[in-house]
Amino acid sequence: MDPARALSDAQPTPYWLDDPGRPSGRPALVGDTTCDLLVVGGGYSGLWTALIAKERDPSLDVVLLEGQEVGWAASGRNGGFCEASLTHGFENGLARWPGELAELERQGRANLQAIETTIKRYGIDCEWERTGSISVATRPHQLAELRESARTAVEYGLDLTFLDTDALRSRVDSPTFLGGRLDRDGTAMVHPAKLAWGLKAACVSQGVQVFERTRALGLTAHGSGLAVRTPYGEVRARKVALATNAFPSLLRRVRPYIVPVYDYVLTTEPLPDRLLATIGWRGREGLSDSANKFHYFRLTADNRILWGGYDAVYHYGSRLATELDQRPATFRTLARNFFRTFPQLEGVRFTHAWGGAIDTCSRFCAFFDTAYQGRVAYAAGFTGLGVGATRFGAQVMLDLLTGGSTERTALKMVRSKPLPFPPEPLRWAAIEITTRSLGRADRRGGRRNLWLRALDRFGLGFDS
Repeated sequence: MDPARALSDAQPTPYWLDDPGRPSGRPALVGDTTCDLLVVGGGYSGLWTALIAKERDPSLDVVLLEGQEVGWAASGRNGGFCEASLTHGFENGLARWPGELAELERQGRANLQAIETTIKRYGIDCEWERTGSISVATRPHQLAELRESARTAVEYGLDLTFLDTDALRSRVDSPTFLGGRLDRDGTAMVHPAKLAWGLKAACVSQGVQVFERTRALGLTAHGSGLAVRTPYGEVRARKVALATNAFPSLLRRVRPYIVPVYDYVLTTEPLPDRLLATIGWRGREGLSDSANKFHYFRLTADNRILWGGYDAVYHYGSRLATELDQRPATFRTLARNFFRTFPQLEGVRFTHAWGGAIDTCSRFCAFFDTAYQGRVAYAAGFTGLGVGATRFGAQVMLDLLTGGSTERTALKMVRSKPLPFPPEPLRWAAIEITTRSLGRADRRGGRRNLWLRALDRFGLGFDS
């Protein structure tokens, strides 16, 4: 089928947010208020921070501000892969923190289990499935890399299984699959918007004051605390946690460390059993291929295939705009690659096509710090793997605001920061050259050119 024709009926909205059970928004803040802890941002990062703060100390007065509605941005638009990794994958962690990777992996697995426990405790209906995940090789050089990483992972306490072609295709059948690496327990599939909505309800149940449609406009010192200005009032707080991720931080010094990159996603119509049987996929694992310009894909609860990734688009000046959520050229590319991967699904149509911004930093995983003499903390830079890691980031922010030493704040990952991006126009040029170089490496058997090797040498490590 012509990819454009398969897209002709696709709704330009995230599948997850196109839900009749979507809760109504909460009122905006009108007037002034005070609190012990103010959380700015109503995505996963902010929701986890508010909820865990109340769990640690129920007497705290906690306020959460969200500029639109909880879950409308990345938390309601992502692929729903909730992964244990805190380092954007085993390879990235190995390259950056080999000496503490075993501890990072241990804390990551504990964090994933804590998310599952929280979902059960609060009765959050978010289609949670502990399916595991498979990294897929579609080129010979990727096969060798996955085999080696599965072998190395044992040294760091991980049980990753290498799958040859027959073993992989007996699980999920595609003529493009050469083999893979299975992580049986390190990933859960989730309905991301329902998770965000459930966390909001849990926050409210614990006494968090949640104000939606309330944009934070400025942060200043106010006596021994801080003040955050909003359109219709002001919040004065003893401490503030910033969880704005891809959006411009209230701390200007943080902004050079983050660039918003647009990611795009399709979902198919629900697949009848006869069609799904041509693929297999009985384990319902989350999958991603191992290219630099990679795809990620999974089954939804109603047996649609979600198919995303490949293009990661940066717009000059770190531009963010609603119209950038739609990119027909990328949707056509995604559709074409989908049918190349699963030719047995020829004739299937796509029902939803959307995009959204990811907060990317130069080390591909979150970084943390404080400001205003430790009264403000922030976490940012999750780079697309924030569904699980944001809970860890929330704990780090609360640890930093408390000022004590914990197993999290002792980590080099937490105590270090990535290199900032250069100013424009160098920023746009560097990202454009890198994107083209990564695509060229995919076509040349993984061979990285001089530009990519230079980035590797300086610890930038653009590999996904």
